[in-house]
Amino acid sequence: MSGTQTHDHGEPDHAHAHDTHDHPHDHDHTGHDHGHGHHHTDHGHTDHDHDHAHSHPHGGVKGFLYDLFVPHTHDAADSVDDALEASKAGVTAVKVSMFILLGTTLLQLILVSVTGSVALLADTIHNFADALTAVPLWIAFVLGRRVATRRYTFGFGRAEDLAGLFIIFVVALSAVVAGWEAIDRFIHPQPVQNAWWLIAAGFIGFAGNELVAIYRIRVGRKIGSAALVADGVHARLDGITSLSVVLGAVGVLLGFPIADPIIGLLISISILVLLWGTVKSVGARLMDAVDPELIDRVEHALEHTSGVTGVRSVKLRWVGHRLLGSAVITTDAQTLHDATHVAEHASEHVRTDLRNLDDFVVTPTLADH
Repeated sequence: MSGTQTHDHGEPDHAHAHDTHDHPHDHDHTGHDHGHGHHHTDHGHTDHDHDHAHSHPHGGVKGFLYDLFVPHTHDAADSVDDALEASKAGVTAVKVSMFILLGTTLLQLILVSVTGSVALLADTIHNFADALTAVPLWIAFVLGRRVATRRYTFGFGRAEDLAGLFIIFVVALSAVVAGWEAIDRFIHPQPVQNAWWLIAAGFIGFAGNELVAIYRIRVGRKIGSAALVADGVHARLDGITSLSVVLGAVGVLLGFPIADPIIGLLISISILVLLWGTVKSVGARLMDAVDPELIDRVEHALEHTSGVTGVRSVKLRWVGHRLLGSAVITTDAQTLHDATHVAEHASEHVRTDLRNLDDFVVTPTLADH
């Protein structure tokens, strides 16, 4: 998920911020309510030279395919730092991609009636299901704008994770329906007509899905939404399956009509296999998993705050596409009042490094305690 993207407020979105950690932190904190005044001290936080090891494969065909189908954002640590702006961007992405996919589905449905292809029918069903997944995401982003209540004290951001579960269910169901249709065509074979139109339909499906995939993944990275990124990856997989319709059409042109139901069945199987990556991603978010690199960055920011002598613990969790967290530090401050100021500076430091961090509580303990 990535080059440098520019937010509306003029700050670049570094998809791999740990590769550029040697820049000085001169972010503008205007508009961020930290719950305390800004104390202008030198934090000494201009040497982000810590190294982070990652298990993602890089280079070669394996690395290319991994980045293509399992795009990693390092939990979007540098995503949009305004919750309302992020939600608006998410809603816009959902609406635009939904209408693109509905248009693609309509064109393919017309061509299904012309060709009678079960492979194209499977692809069309799946594209329609993908368009439907925009609805729960839309609802989730709207809910995410609501303020916290006495019952939902952390707000409603987790609605995105529920939307992710719904997406998994709809995609799996579409795979089952498409597979059933393909098996039925084996039992009750029917001729495929207008194979050239079938080829055109395959490319239409690929173009529509790839356009949506690029857009969803880009916005999902920008705002830190795992559900939106998962839906983008899902759209990309749909594009690949649309190209397989072209293979079925070529088989028909070469005199192998059975190629059409075979491709339809393979599309169904591939959807279920590739869906596993999305299941793991959404499941990890539901279990409050975060990229360890985020913890490293928080620890580094805390350790390089003046007055901090050690970091005892760090906790982070996602609530939708926003982060919450806490830490316990030790300080060489001589009084509780001074220790509180050190904790405030440390919290501000972390907010500077992770711009979509909504709430971060730092608890100080005196070094000799």
